Amino acid sequence: MKRAGCLVLSFLAVAPVATAVVFLLSPDGGSGDSPAMPSVSAGASARSYDDGKSAAERKADDKLIASLPPGLSAPASKELAQQIVASAENSTLDWRSAYGYIEDIDDGQGYTAGIIGFCTGTHDLLTLVERYTKAHPDNGLARYLPALRKVDGTDSHEGLDPGFTAAWKAEAAKTAFRDAQDEERDRVYFNPAVRLAKLDGLGTLGQFIYYDAMVLHGPGIGPNGFYGLRERAMKEADTPSQGGKEKAYLDIFLDIRRKAMKSKNPDRDTTRIDTAQRTFLYDGNLSLKKPLTWQVYGETYRVP
Repeated sequence: MKRAGCLVLSFLAVAPVATAVVFLLSPDGGSGDSPAMPSVSAGASARSYDDGKSAAERKADDKLIASLPPGLSAPASKELAQQIVASAENSTLDWRSAYGYIEDIDDGQGYTAGIIGFCTGTHDLLTLVERYTKAHPDNGLARYLPALRKVDGTDSHEGLDPGFTAAWKAEAAKTAFRDAQDEERDRVYFNPAVRLAKLDGLGTLGQFIYYDAMVLHGPGIGPNGFYGLRERAMKEADTPSQGGKEKAYLDIFLDIRRKAMKSKNPDRDTTRIDTAQRTFLYDGNLSLKKPLTWQVYGETYRVP
């Protein structure tokens, strides 16, 4: 399988993403299918936004989010999002085929596995197995928890070989573990990305661009983590919620993402941006409406 690899930078230093980023609201306008959204200062760290929120402010945020169009959270759009991500992560539109996927792709992050590329070296795979084991103590991966904790943050396989990959594939045949992967994907990546995109005034395409960035770069606040990339983009352009143009802001965000992808490896493939997300953006498809055609790694994908 052609894999982009994990770029979960600064992940280990970040507070749990379920509590990570919520923003103050003030009325403003968006564009395309974007909601009218608030302005957010780009000056502070991502973590501080949530730390400074009162219960009343969080409640107001939740109420506003609930009043907005579902965007990428609509079932059909969410399914499409998984297909586009899978085209880049696993060279397929059948994202459900990746529950049992596991291999070391030599990117320095240990084993990469599952529907969203959980990695033994970037904490998210460990968290998945810990949460799954709490609900299902007798699962086939539980015995590897000591080894997973030991190798967390490294590319080591110590204590995992030779049985871990077979155990992962066997567990992935179970509905409970597939559900656990879905839940962790949503908790750590999808829900925070879509929520923040809505608060930034972005429509369905922008919400997908944030989600894909969260998947690839990880929910870190360092310069090449998702929140760091967003901070860098906001220094160059206003979000729609700040009165900026949606297309212009997303173009800059994609530029910054691309530079981050190339920063560690100048030869890294960036077609998930160049001939996929950028194509949708330049076509003016801010609502991410089907039919869609895009290319990743030179392969063409179509969703009617």
